[in-house]
Amino acid sequence: MRITRKDKVKKSASIFEKVNRIRREGLTRKQLGYVLVIPTLVVIACIAVFPFIITANYSFHTIKLNVPHLGRPYVEFENYIRLLSSSRFTDSFKITLFFASVVVAAQLLFGLAIALVLNREFKGRGAIRATILAPWAIALVIVAQFWRWMYNGVFGIINFFCLSLGVIDKPIDWLGESASLAIGSVIVAELWRNTPFMAIVLLAGLQSIPGQLYEAAKIDGAGVFQKFRRITLPLLKPAILVALLFRSIDAFRAFDLLYALTRGGPGNSTELASLYAYKLLFGYLDFGRGSAATILMAIFTTVLCLSLLKLIRIEE
Repeated sequence: MRITRKDKVKKSASIFEKVNRIRREGLTRKQLGYVLVIPTLVVIACIAVFPFIITANYSFHTIKLNVPHLGRPYVEFENYIRLLSSSRFTDSFKITLFFASVVVAAQLLFGLAIALVLNREFKGRGAIRATILAPWAIALVIVAQFWRWMYNGVFGIINFFCLSLGVIDKPIDWLGESASLAIGSVIVAELWRNTPFMAIVLLAGLQSIPGQLYEAAKIDGAGVFQKFRRITLPLLKPAILVALLFRSIDAFRAFDLLYALTRGGPGNSTELASLYAYKLLFGYLDFGRGSAATILMAIFTTVLCLSLLKLIRIEE
């Protein structure tokens, strides 16, 4: 049976009528809001809360899939104690904090600079805005392979330019020669990939600032730096905090780019906590400790998220 546009309109009208009838029969606007978000909450519970509960349950058991005869004995907090006393986990956590701090700070600086440039009127601004989003829009697997080729010690374009300019006198294995080179190379790739997101969020914040404020400041004799410090930064602070919230969460749980470029090497010098948890789960098949590692990461990320949200509410 073919459904016409008229039938669809009637169906939509009937739905709105039912909603209005529920409101007339006693539901307040607030109660109706709760009713409307219930389907979304059910979906979130299925795809997020339920797996989290299962993971938390696994973290209190010894579960080694490669040693099935051990069963699944309940060990209380033993997995957490073993992780927190493990130098490899604490080192991976320190590397994660360093990586996230450097990446987010650099993305904020570069993103703000790009946003300030794009906020000005100039020819071709629309085309540049569209182009700058390209790195963020490209699939991460392609980005990782792209940078892997560029960093290649034999035919990589970075070695070619550095040798041509006399910066280095022999080819360098950027991802495997040393820990500092590897983590620095990964940070550069991460900046190229995600700085556009920071720039677009900050650009949206800049465009919400009334132009009359800058005109009034100009009349009062304020310079460029004074206008930036007294108008732009204070009014841009909510957008900065929102951008920091999203980028901090993403940087702390970064996995794909690291896995594709270094696998945590050389040695374990670029092994973030997320990568170590992955190795525990799918390398060593230790679902007990692997689940405990993911829970610890989730707790830290939640605390970070709540702290930034509190700052955002204060600014609002």
